[in-house]
Amino acid sequence: MNLFVCVLIVVVSVAVGITLMLLARRRAPDGSWFNDGDRASGVFGVLATGFAVLLGLVVVLAFTSYDESRAGAEDEARIVVQQLETAQLLPEADRAPLTGELVCYARSVVHQEWPRMQAGTQTSDTNPWGLRLYRTLRGIEPRTAAEQAAYAKWLDLRLDRETARNTRLHGASGVIPAPLWIVLALSAVLIIGFMLVFADSGEHAAIQATFVGTVVVVIVATLLLIRFLDDPYHPGAGALKPVAMERTLTVVDQYRRALGQEDPLPCDEKGRGRI
Repeated sequence: MNLFVCVLIVVVSVAVGITLMLLARRRAPDGSWFNDGDRASGVFGVLATGFAVLLGLVVVLAFTSYDESRAGAEDEARIVVQQLETAQLLPEADRAPLTGELVCYARSVVHQEWPRMQAGTQTSDTNPWGLRLYRTLRGIEPRTAAEQAAYAKWLDLRLDRETARNTRLHGASGVIPAPLWIVLALSAVLIIGFMLVFADSGEHAAIQATFVGTVVVVIVATLLLIRFLDDPYHPGAGALKPVAMERTLTVVDQYRRALGQEDPLPCDEKGRGRI
């Protein structure tokens, strides 16, 4: 989320809140409209407490989704390296093809899937290089005990990689449903609106502006935080980036050079298949 836009939203919201409070203060009687301020404060306390509890639960939910997306991306990158190492224990003729397709898989995650996640257009479809890896694996016939063990290990790692990928993709779709956003927005408006009823012409305008301004800052900033955590891939400060997979690409290139696998890859630098 763009930091400048967030600051602008907070500033505009505070300005609107203070303006409404000062307008209400002009018509408010000395001592506000309430005959019993303690009773009004009690009602406001109930509203604020309920909103704070709901807000806290939503923040925890959104942060959990954010953290799981980050962990899923890191696990996926780590498993790609483990699969590359396992591939070197399979029949010699199949090592280079599997390694090359793993490189293409990693490149497609960085250059194809990540931009789509940022744009909100990524689907849950299987990565095309994941399918190609599976087809290549089906054509392998392990003979020795080491090859059979490596083959079984590869299958386990493949399942782990797909699980990590699904976890990464889950965060791109958001976890906060629309009805919950409506309830949060409605609650925020009610609380700020209720504060306007505390307008008091007998109190200094700066004090009244401070009251409503601080409440608006906290509410709006928290809602923006939830929005950020619910969309962790959106470009901006704090957004998740494919750092782990980019690091994996560097490690894989070092492995290929060390193993002498200089065959052309079946994809370009962006992970797109060569025609």
